[in-house]
Amino acid sequence: MTKRILLFVLISCSLCALAQKQREFSITITDPSNLLSAEAKSHLTLAFNMQYPYFASADGYRTKRDVVLEIANGETETIKAKAGEIKVNSDWVKGKSLKKINKELQVALTRNWSFYSTKNKKGYKLTFISKDPNLDPTVRQNLIDTYFEIYPTLVKTFNNKSTKDVLFVVDTAYKAVAEASGNRILFSAGYMKAHPTDIDVVTHETMHIVQGYGYSAGPVWLTEGIADYVRYKYGVDNVGSKWSLPAFNDKQSYTNSYRITARFFAWLEQNVKPGLIAALDQQLRAHQYTGESWTNLTGKTIDQLWEEYSKNPNQVELKYSDKKSK
Repeated sequence: MTKRILLFVLISCSLCALAQKQREFSITITDPSNLLSAEAKSHLTLAFNMQYPYFASADGYRTKRDVVLEIANGETETIKAKAGEIKVNSDWVKGKSLKKINKELQVALTRNWSFYSTKNKKGYKLTFISKDPNLDPTVRQNLIDTYFEIYPTLVKTFNNKSTKDVLFVVDTAYKAVAEASGNRILFSAGYMKAHPTDIDVVTHETMHIVQGYGYSAGPVWLTEGIADYVRYKYGVDNVGSKWSLPAFNDKQSYTNSYRITARFFAWLEQNVKPGLIAALDQQLRAHQYTGESWTNLTGKTIDQLWEEYSKNPNQVELKYSDKKSK
């Protein structure tokens, strides 16, 4: 009896979670002539709940969450779909199984993208979506290759519990450089066109996936400083990207983040405590980081460490990855 009750609770929790996720999106079926059977409507609704949330998460922030499905026999032989709109041929859908409807809806949604592929290699998966028809195929392949070259190393080195299923989206509407959220990395199509050799943006952003700190784990400058330090140390072609750590000057601070902080971290690794950055990364992920972490790990405060660094900032040997030299 106890096992049955536990199973019921687990099933109920799973159904509640699915219902909660589905409530984030809605579908309204418009069928004034009653051309769709109750079974067809049920299959279409289930297929929508299986496919559209994934499509929306990959498609971008502006993707419509409320969708209208209507009969349009003159516009499609099967199913036609885009953000906020699904059109169905009632003759085609008649008698079709949920599996076939689900597959056709998936195909219809992916037609909104200029490029869509999935690749698996040694236990790691990458789904690549481009909404830019002008994305250079060489750039696309370089981004894919960099993922499979660097991401397994970062997972093994910093967080072996990190996801092995990652999504890349190149978006024409996104105007920054790149950002990571969950298992998705969003790239600016404009940035990749202007900086086609900057493949180690993948290294920085996939490190954010590996970090997986969640909210309120630590200051942003520390998170971004670690990601750029990892790009410096593990990047595959920083020379080709014309990327380097900036020279020190008196106006800088460790809170400047990114490359300035990363150079400080390189100095700390070489002059104070090897493995310090990995230790901080572990504390941040466990939400155990505090301002006292620096003293506990090095015997000095962060301000004292920065003061020492500022007195002798060139006491660090910097080496940059270069694909041409390999």
